[in-house]
Amino acid sequence: MAAKKIIVSTYTDGILDPGGPMLGPVRSGGFIEANTMPGCWGPMITPELRGGHEVTQPVAVEGAEPGDAVVMRIRDIKVTSIAAASGVDRTIDDYFNGDPFVAKKCPHCGAMRPETKVEGIGQEAVRCANCGTTLKPFQFDHGYTAVFDPAGKISMTVDRKAAERIAKDARHYAKLSENCRQHPILLFAPHDMPGVISRMRPFMGQLGTTPAIPMPDSHNAGDFGVFLVGAPHEYALTAEQLEHRTDGHMDINTVRKGAIVVAPVKVPGAGIYMGDMHALQGNGEIAGHTIDVAGIITLQVNVIKERALDGPVLFPVAEDLPYLACPLRAAEKNRAKSLAKKWGIRRLEETLPISVVGTGADLNKATDCGLQRAAKLLGMSVSEVRNRATITGAIEIGRLPGVVRVSILAPVGNLRSAGLLALAREQYGRV
Repeated sequence: MAAKKIIVSTYTDGILDPGGPMLGPVRSGGFIEANTMPGCWGPMITPELRGGHEVTQPVAVEGAEPGDAVVMRIRDIKVTSIAAASGVDRTIDDYFNGDPFVAKKCPHCGAMRPETKVEGIGQEAVRCANCGTTLKPFQFDHGYTAVFDPAGKISMTVDRKAAERIAKDARHYAKLSENCRQHPILLFAPHDMPGVISRMRPFMGQLGTTPAIPMPDSHNAGDFGVFLVGAPHEYALTAEQLEHRTDGHMDINTVRKGAIVVAPVKVPGAGIYMGDMHALQGNGEIAGHTIDVAGIITLQVNVIKERALDGPVLFPVAEDLPYLACPLRAAEKNRAKSLAKKWGIRRLEETLPISVVGTGADLNKATDCGLQRAAKLLGMSVSEVRNRATITGAIEIGRLPGVVRVSILAPVGNLRSAGLLALAREQYGRV
């Protein structure tokens, strides 16, 4: 019998595997509550993990089959970390085979993805358990340690003394689960820009469904995924096989409390997974990384039968929409009616917002992907979507090098045909 609620506190080894075990199933309309672990830097310095993140074990949804879609309403997101560290990375040659996220190795003993131990703090702390060599596929080019106020509203970077104090009890300050395997990046104690204040607004960097082929979690997107094409390790894919991805790795800062995410189903049960919670991030994740934290997320999930999607669709909270994609107010509609009467226009469109995610090797390819997906979903030509995105929406960067969201005001008839009108009305009201 499907459960009304599934609580998740177990994690993958970095690989999203459609043949692997899933939790659940949870019923359609039920809830998933997950304790998620930090993405990026912690897994990046943990060679045992086979992807760039440490996401949750996937959850099956009752009745979800390939060709369906799953709706994920984000009911709550809460940061549990007390502190976190991040910054701009640089890779070190000889410490990986083709991809530093996927295939780390010890250059001294040659072990692939060796078990590791921690000795002290700083960027030499993680060592090969076999031979004692420092393992450093990634190092900070410029980094920082940040702490959070108890209300979860403000982040502040600290100096060397505070960063090293935190590093000595890094797992505690990161609030890592006993079930996770990553080393806390707080061990490195970066402190290059103390005293910087930032507003917190947590969101999920990873929230999606299991791809139809085994894939490193960080590479379940069209930009990171291209590094798998022809790669020299066992997770190499062809360009055609990369189309089995579900683009769960979005790093779009509007995937936060109150948003609705609609994701494709490509395996039986869908396999909803999540991770890589960010405490905050501006558009683009320009540094390549942001402040990744542990936290708790609560989702409510539903299945939409026979609604095949090529990638995620978003219904952000209204305040996160681009200006031109915001629902028209009554006063604006009245002005339009007056203008229509003057010019003899008998019918005005009724519209509601929608955002479609596009990914690709770079921002141009990601934009083309998003436009094509939106056109297919809404029964329009790409040229029409381009026009609508220009005058009733925007194209915004989710992540460099290649994640965007295409937002438009879409006619309600097209939303109805796409099977998404009810969600648009739920999020933005009736027109």
